[in-house]
Order: sequence, then C-alpha cells, then structure tokens
Amino acid sequence: MASFRSVAATGLRAVYSRPALSSRLPALSRAASDAPATSSPSQPPAAKMGESGMVKQEGAAQGQPRHGPDYNAVMDYRTSNFSPIPMRVMDGSEPGEDTPAAVLSGAPIELQARTVRIYKPAKTATQSGDWNSHHWRMDWDPLTKGHRWENPLMGWQSSADFMQGTHLNFQTKEDAIRFANKQGYEFFVQEPNERRTIPKAYADQFVHSAKKLKQVRTK
Repeated sequence: MASFRSVAATGLRAVYSRPALSSRLPALSRAASDAPATSSPSQPPAAKMGESGMVKQEGAAQGQPRHGPDYNAVMDYRTSNFSPIPMRVMDGSEPGEDTPAAVLSGAPIELQARTVRIYKPAKTATQSGDWNSHHWRMDWDPLTKGHRWENPLMGWQSSADFMQGTHLNFQTKEDAIRFANKQGYEFFVQEPNERRTIPKAYADQFVHSAKKLKQVRTK
C-alpha cells in the first residue's frame, strides 16, 4: 500500500512540473512570426503553411514583371553568318509599269540572293517514256557551308535550307524566266540534250561498207 502511494505521488509531481500546452503555444507562434517576410517581383512567392512546395501559386501582380516581353531583345531576322546576301534588292524602284512581285510577295529578302536553275527533266528509265520531260522545272541550288550537318541520333544528313526540296513546274522556258525576273532571282538556263535517233533496218547488215567494220555482219 505504501508503494502505491509513493508511485502516485511521483506521478503527480511530474504532471505539476510539466508546463501546460496552452502556455507553450505563444512561443511557437512567436518563433514562426519572427521570420523575415520579403516579397520581391523577381522571386516566386513562398508557399503557405500546409501547401505543397512543388506547386507555385502567383497572382497577376507577381507574374507580370517576370513573364513580360523583353522589348530590348535583338532580332536577327532569321539570318546567320552563312546566309547569302543579295547583290540587288527589288524595292519597287525598278523601271517598268508593273511592280515586281518580290516587293509584294512577303518572301524573305535572302531569297533574292539565291540562284535558281531552269532546266527540262530528262527522260526516266521506266516504261512511262518521256511523260515527265514535257515541262520545264525550276529549283534552287543547295547552300553549302553552314546549312548542313549530320544528325547525331540516326546519322541522317540534315539541312537548314528551307528551299532545298522545293521546285516549280512551268509549261515553257519563257514562263520560268519571266517568273524568275519578277521575283528577283538570279537564274541560269540548262538546255536539254536532244536525243538523236538513228533509223535502223535489217537490210543495213548486207550493205557494202568501205571503212573497217565495227561489228561482224553476216556474209
């Protein structure tokens, strides 16, 4: 019975010696309020108590200085050190009654420095014959330095030349030349090689030839 009284007395002393929970709460609140509260437009707002730190919440006033447009940015107008420079730029002051199409088309000015080739496609080796060789074609010479590289993933040849795979078809050579002049393109015409067909006959094998024969004929 005496041991029970001693244990109860020891427990009561421990309870009375411990401070109450209500007396410790102001100290915690004071420690939380002592942190310096700084707000800068260039820094994201701090997360509130009970919110996740991964999700950032900001209003219009905080996000406007950081996400606003930079009006002092230097524009390069889609050119580089390897971009061709036109020898002459068509600006509408050229002689003539019609305004050149290069002034109104909205095409990049560096296109006027590109050289185009006007040619007639050769006959294909398929049975379609000369079906694809009736029209004239215009294409752009590929740019050499600074516009080609090897793709590091697959090893394919990549190019920054946006006119590399572009071609235009015309009915006649004169139409292609007229279009190149209106656009301000430097061009050259590649004339087609006419195929010469020699008529042959079976009787030609028995005709007398004074020169040395190139092939053995029947006697």
